[in-house]
Amino acid sequence: MHQLLNPLSQARVMSAAEAVRTFVEPGAVLGLGGQNINRCPMALVHEVVRQDIGDLAVVGCNLSLPLDHLVAAGLVARTEQGSGNLEKFGTLFSWRRAVEANRIEVRDYSHLSMASRFLAGAMGLPFMPVRSLLGSSVLERLVAEGDAVVTADPWSGEPVVLVRACTPDVSLIHANAADTDGNVVIDGVTSHEVDMVRASRHVIVSVEEVLPAGAFDDQPERVTISGAYVSAVVEQPWGAWPTSVYRRYDYYESEIDGYQKSAKAGDEGPRRYLAEQVRAHADFDGYLAASDPGGSSRAAMAEQMRSLL
Repeated sequence: MHQLLNPLSQARVMSAAEAVRTFVEPGAVLGLGGQNINRCPMALVHEVVRQDIGDLAVVGCNLSLPLDHLVAAGLVARTEQGSGNLEKFGTLFSWRRAVEANRIEVRDYSHLSMASRFLAGAMGLPFMPVRSLLGSSVLERLVAEGDAVVTADPWSGEPVVLVRACTPDVSLIHANAADTDGNVVIDGVTSHEVDMVRASRHVIVSVEEVLPAGAFDDQPERVTISGAYVSAVVEQPWGAWPTSVYRRYDYYESEIDGYQKSAKAGDEGPRRYLAEQVRAHADFDGYLAASDPGGSSRAAMAEQMRSLL
C-alpha cells in the first residue's frame, strides 16, 4: 500500500543521488515510466547504475532504453513487460541476449494486461479480469507458470483472464514539471504511469522544472499526479535525454542510434557506454556536459520540438 507523506514537508525535493539512495533497495520491484523514445527516466536510471543497486525486478509496459542500461549493468534479475524495444531503432539488444542466455527471468504480457495489473494495484484489488490475452501463446505460458487464470464470466459464461495485480516497491518517472508539494504535470501521453504510480509503495519523479508550492492552485486540471502519491521530486532539466519530452525537446536520434548499433554488436559496447557516459560522471549534469559540450545538440532538439507544436 502506498505511504502518504506529510504534505507540508519540503524534504520530498531531493537530489537524484539522495532519492535513489533513500528509496531504491537491492531486490526491489522497480516500475519504469516513459514509453519507447518518449519521457524515459534516464537521469534516475543513471543514478541506479551509478549506485550499483542490483537484483531488481523491472516492470512496465514498453520497457525501453532505461531497461537496456540496467540489464547491461548486470542489475536485473527479472522483467515483466508488454514489450521491450525502441521503435524504429529496434529491440533491446542487451535485454534480449540476457533473456536468450537465461541470465534473467522474463514474463511477457500485452500492454493492456500490464496496464490492467497496475490498475488492480492502484485500486487495492488482488487481480483484474482482461480479455486481451485470450487465444495467445503468451497466455498459455502465463497460465502454466501460475501468473494468470482463465475462468468463466459469472454472468455471460464467456472466458475471461485474471491477471495478478502489480504493485512496485518503487517507481521512477520523468515529467514536465512539479511543485514542491510533489504535484506533477505531464504534458502529452501518460500511458500506464498514473496507475503504476498509484500502485507503488514509493515514487521518485524527476522533472524539467520544480515550481513553488501552490503553483497549480489556479489550474488544478493541469495536475496529472497528486503529490499524495509522490515520495521524492528531483529537479533535472533534460532528465529524459536522449529521449524526448513533449513541449520541451525531441529525441536525439544520433545518440540512440549509436547506442543501439553498439548494443547490437555485443555486450562490450553497452558496458563501455555505461563506463564512459554514466559511471565516469558524478551526476547527470556531468554526463550532459561531456556528451553534448556547449549544449548545441540539446538546443537543436528543443528547437525541433518547438517547430512541431
